[in-house]
Amino acid sequence: MVVNPGEITTVAPVDGTAQVLAEVLAGVVKTDQVPLDSHFFDDLGANSLVMAQFCARVRKRGDLPQVSMRDVYGHPTIRGLATALAAAPAAAPAPARPAEPPPPPGGTARYALCGLVQFLAFAVYCCAAGVATAEGYAWLSGAEGLLSVYLRSLVFGGALFVALCTLPVVAKWVLVGRWKETEFPVWGLAYLRFWLVKALLHANPMVLFAGNPLYVLYLRALGARIGPGVTILSHSVPVCTDLLTVGAGTVIRKDALFSGYRAQAGRIRTGPVTLGRDVFVGEKTVLDIGTSVGDGGQLGHSSALYDGAAIPAGERRHGSPARPTDVDHIRVPAARCTTARRAGYALAALTQTLLVHVPLGIGGTFLVMDLVPALDPLLEPDAGELATAAFYAQALFLSLVLFAGSIVAGLVGVTLLPRLLNLALRPDRVYPLYGFHYSVQRAIARMTNIKFFKWLCGDSSYIVPYLRSIGYDLSRVEQTGSNFGTEVSHETPYLATVGSGTMVADGLSILNAEYSSTSFRVSRVRIGGHNFLGNHIAYPVGGRTGDNCLLATKVLVPLDGELREGVGLLGSPPFEIPRTVERDTRFDHLREGDELRRRLSAKNRFNARSMALFLFVRWLHWFGLTLLGFAVVDLYGGQGALGGLLIGGYLMASLALTVGYYVLVERLITRFRPLRPRLCSIYEPYFWWHERLWKVPDGQLKLFNGTPFKNVVWRLMGVRIGRRVFDDGVAITERTLTAIGDECTLGAHSKVQAHSQEDGTFKSDHIVIGAGCTVGAGALVHYGVSMGDGAVLGVDAFLMKGEEMPAGAHWGGNPAVALRRA
Repeated sequence: MVVNPGEITTVAPVDGTAQVLAEVLAGVVKTDQVPLDSHFFDDLGANSLVMAQFCARVRKRGDLPQVSMRDVYGHPTIRGLATALAAAPAAAPAPARPAEPPPPPGGTARYALCGLVQFLAFAVYCCAAGVATAEGYAWLSGAEGLLSVYLRSLVFGGALFVALCTLPVVAKWVLVGRWKETEFPVWGLAYLRFWLVKALLHANPMVLFAGNPLYVLYLRALGARIGPGVTILSHSVPVCTDLLTVGAGTVIRKDALFSGYRAQAGRIRTGPVTLGRDVFVGEKTVLDIGTSVGDGGQLGHSSALYDGAAIPAGERRHGSPARPTDVDHIRVPAARCTTARRAGYALAALTQTLLVHVPLGIGGTFLVMDLVPALDPLLEPDAGELATAAFYAQALFLSLVLFAGSIVAGLVGVTLLPRLLNLALRPDRVYPLYGFHYSVQRAIARMTNIKFFKWLCGDSSYIVPYLRSIGYDLSRVEQTGSNFGTEVSHETPYLATVGSGTMVADGLSILNAEYSSTSFRVSRVRIGGHNFLGNHIAYPVGGRTGDNCLLATKVLVPLDGELREGVGLLGSPPFEIPRTVERDTRFDHLREGDELRRRLSAKNRFNARSMALFLFVRWLHWFGLTLLGFAVVDLYGGQGALGGLLIGGYLMASLALTVGYYVLVERLITRFRPLRPRLCSIYEPYFWWHERLWKVPDGQLKLFNGTPFKNVVWRLMGVRIGRRVFDDGVAITERTLTAIGDECTLGAHSKVQAHSQEDGTFKSDHIVIGAGCTVGAGALVHYGVSMGDGAVLGVDAFLMKGEEMPAGAHWGGNPAVALRRA
């Protein structure tokens, strides 16, 4: 039970409280009377959306204790709920938490000036890159013979690589010096320095070395205090590196967030993140500022430490917020992994990059442009050829060949080469880190997690043969037409088993590799049959779920206890909920027999047209950029500073063209009309059309994070967004169903998702985020939600469908509830 700030809850007699709760629920379900012993879900036919509305109405009553969704699922009758609330101890008075400061004044002028400076910084970066490219191309043009081309590519590529890696380090020490615990408003001078360093860090090639000792050395160069033998697999680069302390032998899994800052209420707050020796930080975790883990401590998967939270030495925690557990997440025996081995691996990776990948990439591109005769009319056209149909026909044909060729080559590469590499790995065998087998496993993970093919085939029947082609064991498939979403990842596809009839939404991460600070092993992950897995789930080796389970969005998959079957699991840590409810069974007649075969066939045809449409859309975008590039090459003639500036202009123009193009594509699909809330089967044509919207690429929006330009793009895409919103990296799936008020703060890696799909039912509704609200990093806001003005949703929180956050409230957790202010 959650208690309001500073209040002492006086619990009425059970019967009296039960009667009042029954009256409130009767108003929600629109009936005259609710029996005190009726089961919310089995007898009354309620669902989580209805019960969220019930909780919201209870919170508005001053004569009732607060009720959370966890309370509802744990005590699914009015009498049981009232008894549990009466038995809960009354809260002692607690000192009030200081009120969140309002967004700082400064208004539109400072907002616009900040955007202007950010644009100029981006323009300077593009022009510098353009000048470097032009000079490098001119120098390469003077090479004679393959050896000369290779050597010049080696020198030029190596210098460019070193410059890109060094620039963020220099910028950090010049602009910031050492990061300290501080606080400053967004859109000001301090924020500009912060943003510039963050943008350069995220754009530098060292991000690709996560999981390599080189990455640890790079973070040390940025000021982080990191001990020996540390393994960091996360690609989320910490920004305030001087505030990061990591003890020897610590392991941080991929998709962990530990940035060293928090955006809240229009301000950036920096703070320390301290990890002791031999610490384990799991997958899809968030470490807020001011948090610490003592020596030997562990934080499990899908978990979070909130501001000021600490895990004592030797103890284990999981959940959001984290709480004690007996689960040991380090299950791999140690292996011999010496300092010399780590240094040798780092040196070999750097040598391979500088001597092979970089020169081959640069030199190969130059040779193609210089030696392929078909490119001569495009790269060196006569004065009048730019206006001829022949020039554009050649450019069109060339772009089509390159586009189709890259798809075919990518498909061959993702299906064949990893299979050969996989012959070197044995399941359940322990290997030392930073050796041949470690390199093989990382190569398999990189090659088989290519996003393009999953984006193309996901949300359709065609994802099944694709996943099988890269190694998934999908048993006897019961084709649903939506077996997997567009975002599925793994450590190795050859040890992933998914049972028959299981449906998976976006964001599943199969953790079939386990790590210690010195070793790793790959093992099979088995997901049972007839399950439904919601969004953003990390499924580890040894997950204790069997057949016929519902794993809700952001759930923590249990690693201990009995095997769960025939139930639903929600939250972190998880608790049981009904596997299904009456509302979700109304379309079951469409999922069987001849009706299913007829509708599935129609869905497959529609999905095939969607795939063809977006291949065409992608190619047309490719053609436009290619044509623009050839025009720039012709204008500058291949030499001089002016040519470099034109290339820089091309980089900027290509970004603007890409954003405008995909905004137009999405608006054309929606016919420039807003979406409307829906409750329908996945076998209805509306859902197939809605799936088409999810295939519109939006990855380019990441470049606008932390700038005023992100809000402009959101408005163009249909989001009703207020003034001076600070967007540090939110994803919005249904733009026209989302409304965001003035002066909001949206954290990095957060998501606003105005839909849900459970088994064969699709649901969508509006989301309203009031003025001055904060959505924390890694948080997810579900459909049908409203956040009152000034409300704060904490990091990694899951605000469930239908919830109503009062104005000024501070919620957190998974599922989110009101936090005690202490």
